[in-house]
Amino acid sequence: MALLGLLLAAILAVANKQLFVYEDPRIDEVEDMLPHANCGACGTAGCRAFAEKLVQGELQPGKCTVNSPDMNATIAGFLGVELGAEEKRVARLACAGGSHVAHVHASYSGLDTCRAAALISGGGKGCAWGCLGFGDCEQVCDFSAIVMDKHGLPAVDAEKCTACGDCVEICPRDLFSLHPVSHRLWVACKNLEKGGEAEAECAVLCTGCGRCAADAPEGLITIENNLAVIDYSRNSLASRLAIERCPTGAIVWLDDQAGIHKGKEAIKIVRKEALPVG
Repeated sequence: MALLGLLLAAILAVANKQLFVYEDPRIDEVEDMLPHANCGACGTAGCRAFAEKLVQGELQPGKCTVNSPDMNATIAGFLGVELGAEEKRVARLACAGGSHVAHVHASYSGLDTCRAAALISGGGKGCAWGCLGFGDCEQVCDFSAIVMDKHGLPAVDAEKCTACGDCVEICPRDLFSLHPVSHRLWVACKNLEKGGEAEAECAVLCTGCGRCAADAPEGLITIENNLAVIDYSRNSLASRLAIERCPTGAIVWLDDQAGIHKGKEAIKIVRKEALPVG
């Protein structure tokens, strides 16, 4: 038995030496300097994986938009690499049809989630593309970046948003998408219907009138399936001029200080309470 024990010990010692994988000790130090959000916004599976990429020189610290700029600079100095830069991205909602402007024709009763409601006659909402307002996105957000407002619409806190994409995946109507903060021009609607019936369902939907496309620089905005579509490859041409004549305020300009800015011809929403069901 003693000989067998010695033999096994020798085998383990040889195996340990042969199978040993060296790990750069700097990985642990770099990981400690990261925010531990594990949000995946940098394109890796988490902060540990990102730290490994940094040490290997495959990514630059500035790729992390969740960490503070000062801490990213500290990581760059520690590794002796360029800081690099990555524009912050945030989740944007393509709907402004809250309970005070969009009609609901039937009260949904069942599992209190958007995914469940979407399966039962669209949750009763008149617009087949509108936000259902049960807050699946709020529940799935690990960073408290989404809260439901008083009209039943998700409001995204750009400072807290890490662009992890969880809200994009959970929304049954594909209303969320991730955009660089420099994308100021935004269509807050996904309605594809046109005509009086569609317009009667929501006061702030895109009617496909084409005024924004006519006023914007050529090629920046097109009307596709009755919906204004922005070509963000031409984002440098974007300006507030495109929103000024929008009759419903469906196309907006997003400002860091002033928030959501609608055009001067947009309908003025004065109603504060929810529309009656029916």
